[in-house]
Amino acid sequence: MEQRQATSNPSDSCTKEQTPASKNEKATPEPEVQKSVDDEAGGLEDSKDTEKQQPSSHESQEYCILPEWQKIALMLTASFAAIISPISSSIYLPAVNVLSRDLGVSISLINVTISTYLIFQGIAPSFTAALSENFGRRPAYMMCFVIYLGANIGLALQSDYAALVVLRCMQSSGSSGTIALGSAVVSDLATRAERGKYIGYASMGVTLGPALGPVIGGLLEHFLGWRSIFWFLTIFCGTFAIIIGVVFRETYRSIVGNGSIPPQKWNRSGLQWVSQDLLHRSLPEPDHDSLQKRRKRPNPLSSLLILRDRETCIIALFGASLFAGYSSVLSVLTSQLEARYHFNSIQIGLCYLPLGFGSLTSRWTMGVLLDRNFRREAKKQGLEVIKNKQQNIAAFDVEKARLAITIPFVVVAGASIVAYGWTMEFDTPLAAPLVVVFFTAHCATGAFSSLNTLVVDINREQPAIASAASNLTRCLLAAGAVAAANPLIDAIGIGWTSTICALVWVACLPLIWLVYAKGHEWRKAKAPGEAEV
Repeated sequence: MEQRQATSNPSDSCTKEQTPASKNEKATPEPEVQKSVDDEAGGLEDSKDTEKQQPSSHESQEYCILPEWQKIALMLTASFAAIISPISSSIYLPAVNVLSRDLGVSISLINVTISTYLIFQGIAPSFTAALSENFGRRPAYMMCFVIYLGANIGLALQSDYAALVVLRCMQSSGSSGTIALGSAVVSDLATRAERGKYIGYASMGVTLGPALGPVIGGLLEHFLGWRSIFWFLTIFCGTFAIIIGVVFRETYRSIVGNGSIPPQKWNRSGLQWVSQDLLHRSLPEPDHDSLQKRRKRPNPLSSLLILRDRETCIIALFGASLFAGYSSVLSVLTSQLEARYHFNSIQIGLCYLPLGFGSLTSRWTMGVLLDRNFRREAKKQGLEVIKNKQQNIAAFDVEKARLAITIPFVVVAGASIVAYGWTMEFDTPLAAPLVVVFFTAHCATGAFSSLNTLVVDINREQPAIASAASNLTRCLLAAGAVAAANPLIDAIGIGWTSTICALVWVACLPLIWLVYAKGHEWRKAKAPGEAEV
């Protein structure tokens, strides 16, 4: 718009330049040809200036036309759909000892099923993300639910260790894609400047899983047996599949843009079908300029390819080291509580509550701090934050805005995990390890959120794939950590094991400092098409 005005009325700039002279003498008429040449030159100069300063067409549009309540409702639906992955992992933990006895295998072998779950939790989202970046979020959700539903029915009916391992892998493949999809939905609906405040909504389900899963699992196993855990998950999944089918609308920006473009008929929610086909309600004016370019075909290797980027790779690997230590704590808590405090499955499940609530509360503290620091850095760097407008961050150091909050959280998480290990080692009263578990979970998951937000920020065109890449590194490293946790504790004790974990985090901190200091320069050094994400 500005460029068009500059070209059509180029004499404005010339008039401004002549103003001082006009105060002292009358302007003499110039030949018409010379004036035309000057006007054209002025117009071209103004046009170049406006090209440098004006926002891109995508930047000047309204990012999402949906009302605030509807955006929050969609994020909450995506969040609670994503609960099936963490709840499937944590609901299983109180039954580890019982499964070991019933299937006639060691606890270490049962922990292998946790490791294989994590491996597929890392691999499967790459396929789900690639599917969602081509066909939309809703089809990807429905595919996840179908796979997950079948796996849970099989797990409830099996009585063999080999079947347990295979079906747990299948269960993980179906459930884990929902986490990457949840991050993608947030990116579809919220700008970078607003994304922090939506973390609490978008991650509520993911954090409630570790809190509620062990309690539910302990109660079900104690009163109805371990098979009831998988029947519960079957019913739970079926309910959410119906909810997604009825109320969840497509959000993928390559299909619906900023929400003004209707999706394909087969991809509409039940509510959209009723509103458009039965009630014939009017639709908003389609804004086709808000459409993003769609990828040509699904590529499951996209999450690996995105890790070729130096900045993304460093952030993902650091997040993986945090998650590996956190997962090892989560996996050994059951055996430690039974061995040291002689708890049954219900008591063990209740002891996971501080861990879950620590994760849950971090989403609000980290979300508020991320948004506040983003605005502070934007003001400091001269970027005006405009509500509901996605702004180009090629010239904005978003790494400083995110990582300035992450680093203190990592330091506190490291201190907390050391305290957890030694309070367990010396058999202190139960309150002591549970308090430090709360702070470990609060700070570690807060750091995960910040790192994942940054990965999506710098890969805005492929949010699901960026989240899947981060998830891949996290889960593969965590699988190794979980498998090694029990043997390492048996060899050197839980105190030294947790200390080693914290030392690994401290040793990796310089990598994050490097991204904090150099990340923006690395992005600017990329090709223009890659830098402007």
